[in-house]
Amino acid sequence: MKLKVNNIFSSELPADTNETNETRKVLNACFSYVTPRVPSNPKLIHVSEEVANLIGITKEETQSDDFVELFSGKKLLPNAKSYAMNYAGHQFGNWAGQLGDGRAIILAEIEHNEKFFALQLKGAGSTPYSRRADGLAVLRSSIREHLCSEAMFHLGVPTTRSLSLILTGDNVLRDVMYNGNPDYEKGAVICRVAPCFIRFGNFELFAAQNDLKTLQQLADFTIKHHYPEIISKGKEKYIDFFKQVAHNSCEMVVHWQRVGFVHGVMNTDNMSILGLTIDYGPYGWIDDYNPNWTPNTTDREQKRYRFGNQPEIVLWNLFQLANALYPLIEEAEPLETILNDFQTKFDNAFLQMMRSKLGLTIDSKKDLKLIYQLQDILQVSESDMTIFFRELSCVKKDYSPGCAITSIDVSFYNPQEIKKDVLKQWERWFTKYLNRLNEEEISDEHRKTLMNKVNPKYVLRNYMAQLAIEAADENNYDIITELHELLKNPYDEQANFEKWYTKRPNWAKTKIGSSMLSCSS
Repeated sequence: MKLKVNNIFSSELPADTNETNETRKVLNACFSYVTPRVPSNPKLIHVSEEVANLIGITKEETQSDDFVELFSGKKLLPNAKSYAMNYAGHQFGNWAGQLGDGRAIILAEIEHNEKFFALQLKGAGSTPYSRRADGLAVLRSSIREHLCSEAMFHLGVPTTRSLSLILTGDNVLRDVMYNGNPDYEKGAVICRVAPCFIRFGNFELFAAQNDLKTLQQLADFTIKHHYPEIISKGKEKYIDFFKQVAHNSCEMVVHWQRVGFVHGVMNTDNMSILGLTIDYGPYGWIDDYNPNWTPNTTDREQKRYRFGNQPEIVLWNLFQLANALYPLIEEAEPLETILNDFQTKFDNAFLQMMRSKLGLTIDSKKDLKLIYQLQDILQVSESDMTIFFRELSCVKKDYSPGCAITSIDVSFYNPQEIKKDVLKQWERWFTKYLNRLNEEEISDEHRKTLMNKVNPKYVLRNYMAQLAIEAADENNYDIITELHELLKNPYDEQANFEKWYTKRPNWAKTKIGSSMLSCSS
């Protein structure tokens, strides 16, 4: 297995002079060299052949001992020194100071087919940024991230990828619900793959430390290698950089809203500077359409990171990034203009996205009201978002409102409890929607094809991941393999996987791991 190492981040940016893994405050450095913890008995559970091919590893090589040893942290790549990144962040709206990669270690940066990839192990042991933690990860959270990274990619959502899922052979002590009942769980390591893992928090750190030299070095590095289209000079370069980051972040969150994904921990240290979905912790997909739902038990009261609030949180996080970049620009107005434009750009992108979900190709001033009315009715009728939009594509222009309701009633969690006044709301909405469809020139069949390209049939619901986790605890990894295969084609019918096209089971509504989750992993 030959990988072309090209550690641009660690060769071009300042390193911590202390090369131990001991926890400490790190100044004037973008990263610290660290050594992964050697696992006792690593065992490959699953590998994404698609990601392996992306970075130049063959199918045969993924089954080798070298592969398992390298991507479990048992051995290092020649000519590469592993490191953990230094960054800060706002957590749940509060400044947290230095955070850094507490359980993530970049094995190496490699080059393949003229593209750069950072290979990052999650769960490979402590780093200078682990604080009081052990830097390890458990099997359940590793399964969730491995499956979700690939599921999001195939949904068309900007994301980091996951190459491999490996058991370490070591047990890890975790208090799943933070209720004083810790227990041992199986340890695991995944290998995350992305062009880079730079976050908003990397810039926040140096601005907070008034280390403007390193701040500028980091900004110049990021522009040079990850935003090469920016050719302006001086202050304009950093303004254009921020503008592009805002654009990419906007695109990312529009995709989240399109597929019903809730990140759960949108702290600034979990915001990728490339606009990628990063750090899959207590995430989830909304089942019954509830904009106030958050999958994170830590956020149960505040609901800061609820589904409907994600666009506002992206904007809030961009404000923090703007504050961090301000010393390089020393003008507030251009940053404020970009921030003020964000809401308008999101609103326009959201409207076009929702039109595509509804199968509307012609712009109409009536559409926004139609969309808002739909969101209200979906909530009061406890409708499954994924199934509703998928079944909506089957509605035909010549349907009556009653026939249209029948077409989508499979999405109701409690159809027998739908009240008459709610049915009347559905009748009024479908009357408007059918009239709107009849203004369209495309055929029913063409519209169905278009809608099914943006409305997935299959998403990684929490109960599905939980079934995979429970089976894996019994050394059965078949569901992991099955879900990985299913989620590579989320927009296709896939008749052989039809059993996964169903609403959340009743047993999963309140079960830990299938409803809400903690950050413990």
